[in-house]
Amino acid sequence: MEQRVKLERIDAYHWLIPRTGGMRVPGMIYADEELLRDINTDDSFKQVMNVAHLPGIIKYSLAMPDMHWGYGFPIGGVAAIDLETGVISPGGVGYDINCGCRLMASNLTYDDVRPKLARLVRDLFNSIPSGVGSTGVIKLSPGEERSVLADGAAWAVKNGYGTPDDLDRTEERGAMEGADPDAVSPRALTRGREQLGTLGSGNHFLEVDLVEEIFDARVANVFGLAVGMVCVMIHSGSRGLGYQVCDDHLREMGRAVAKYGITLPDRQLASAPLDSPEGRAYFAAMASAANYAWANRQCLMHWTRETFQKTLGVSPSALNLRLVYDVCHNIAKKETHTVDGKKKRVCVHRKGATRAFPAGHRDLPECYRPVGQPVLIPGDMGTNSYVLVGTDRAMEETFGSTCHGAGRVRSRTQSKKLTDSAHLLKELEDRGILVMARGKKTIAEEAPEAYKDIDRVVEVVHRAGIATKVAKLRPLGVIKG
Repeated sequence: MEQRVKLERIDAYHWLIPRTGGMRVPGMIYADEELLRDINTDDSFKQVMNVAHLPGIIKYSLAMPDMHWGYGFPIGGVAAIDLETGVISPGGVGYDINCGCRLMASNLTYDDVRPKLARLVRDLFNSIPSGVGSTGVIKLSPGEERSVLADGAAWAVKNGYGTPDDLDRTEERGAMEGADPDAVSPRALTRGREQLGTLGSGNHFLEVDLVEEIFDARVANVFGLAVGMVCVMIHSGSRGLGYQVCDDHLREMGRAVAKYGITLPDRQLASAPLDSPEGRAYFAAMASAANYAWANRQCLMHWTRETFQKTLGVSPSALNLRLVYDVCHNIAKKETHTVDGKKKRVCVHRKGATRAFPAGHRDLPECYRPVGQPVLIPGDMGTNSYVLVGTDRAMEETFGSTCHGAGRVRSRTQSKKLTDSAHLLKELEDRGILVMARGKKTIAEEAPEAYKDIDRVVEVVHRAGIATKVAKLRPLGVIKG
């Protein structure tokens, strides 16, 4: 395999990009040889090198095994930045701020849902607003929207969309510190006012899953997972509000690069010092969008519970559709990590990557501290999803980070050209997977063949030790935008 970028093999799952030119740190890729062939088809290796030029970056420019080309950072990219000397970059977070996953477990088995599965999928599709530009039943006043941006998922619970227990099992309890609605533009606020409680489009989904295999019985028991259990996974983010926040602040960051004399190899990495007015304003707006996303997924979970109860004719206690965990994928967070043997506050950019904190970490819910954080790695329509658990090795190597999915190998345009949507839907149905979407285009764009092999990606994560396997989920029914 001819490499576009020089790689040094550390072991079967670690590949080093040595420092060259203006790189401040080396790059580190998590992959096996087969995944490297997929990664080598785009310019994401070069993006790992570009990220290594950021002022204040610490140890490595990291990339997970689902890595592929993105805006500025590769999707699957991770970078920890020194709070005092470093910068913050919207390209290291992405347009869909706090795009993330929420996993729920239930008391139901496959036999409980099988007779009404088709109706359940249809009812979920009708009750969960999805698609490009979709709007929901919640119409926020300007004051209510500000409360959502400040309080996140707690706003939803306070207004009847869930229970306080849900907050205990949500990353950051569903609200990041440092959010300031005043940092969010009028255009972003307008876009967010009618989209709370909507799924969105593209790779966003709501999926009814079956726990097919348990790899670690002790941890699975703590997470409340067992073979044969019906679960639900929701993948969504901050909708148009988050997109607009990113767009607004990229323009500001573009001017800040010249203002602060920052030299970068790619203008998509536009950045500002963390403690500058531009850096503080972006962080405050980003945290506000992250809070919107947590409130969004909280509302989606509430309507999912209601639909299950109504369609299957079960009581809330019999259903017991409870939150396992909610974790975000696109975020920049101020965290404490050990660097060269000393505790240090850093800003960890995770772009298409997810947190993977180990047992005993103080930021975990008390119920999970004995074993570690649930890590959710979804597949797409026809493929498995996985639950893993965070590890000490992730804290040592990746600032407590791991991958967030399979990662694309085909662009959406390529996938549409190569996929017959009707044939794919029939093929999935023959395998026992019912799919409903707003349009054929989404089905073609999100075909399983457009993504890397999720089983292989997860195996690399597991064997590299930056998260370890707990359970495998199989899709039964999928709602797409």
